[in-house]
Amino acid sequence: MPRYPRGFDVEQAFAHLCRRDRRLAAWMRRLGPIPAKSHWQAPFDPVDALARAILYQQLSGKAAATIVARVEAAIGSDRLHADTLARVDDATLRGCGVSGNKLLALRDLARHEEAGAIPSLRKMAGMDDAAIIAALVPIRGIGRWTVEMMLMFRLGRPDVLPTDDLGIRKGVQVLDGLPALPSARALAERGQGWAPYRSYAAFYLWRIAEAAASPATPAPVRPARARGRT
Repeated sequence: MPRYPRGFDVEQAFAHLCRRDRRLAAWMRRLGPIPAKSHWQAPFDPVDALARAILYQQLSGKAAATIVARVEAAIGSDRLHADTLARVDDATLRGCGVSGNKLLALRDLARHEEAGAIPSLRKMAGMDDAAIIAALVPIRGIGRWTVEMMLMFRLGRPDVLPTDDLGIRKGVQVLDGLPALPSARALAERGQGWAPYRSYAAFYLWRIAEAAASPATPAPVRPARARGRT
């Protein structure tokens, strides 16, 4: 069984992307290298991480953190798992600010945990990206995007491109000077040339979208010989 390391060589990724895509390279040099993510090597609990992802959905960071703190106080633990969440009833969780849909998602997450359906961190090390996504998206409230964020930011997988992410789509729109946001399918096709470092390309696309929204950040001059998309 293959083992998938956590994290990747960002200098190698930078060089690869600069060779493959001149337009992206111009922005990358303008924005500078994005350093390695230190938490790629930090251990984490997949169940707890998924529970927190559920609680953070569609809320500002501050509001979500407040709700998480209330839940932790109610269950008497900073570990969100089936056994700790079972310490309180639904009404108590609702009183912490957990919405009805998120409450159902947390209970479904607990059922999947109890059934042994959530792979451990050790097991994930032997699973490819598609297998991890397939294992987790059946959980209520956990969509493909949520799992892709775990793959990129917690497991350090190098070749993930969240094609439904609005920020990444905006980044490609700016990168290619498109009149409208690209579709998920068009984005997937556009990103084929960035493999096997599509995660690192995504980090830059988020930065490009942010920079383009700031009038203080001019777009880089495109290379004179650049033709087509790359």
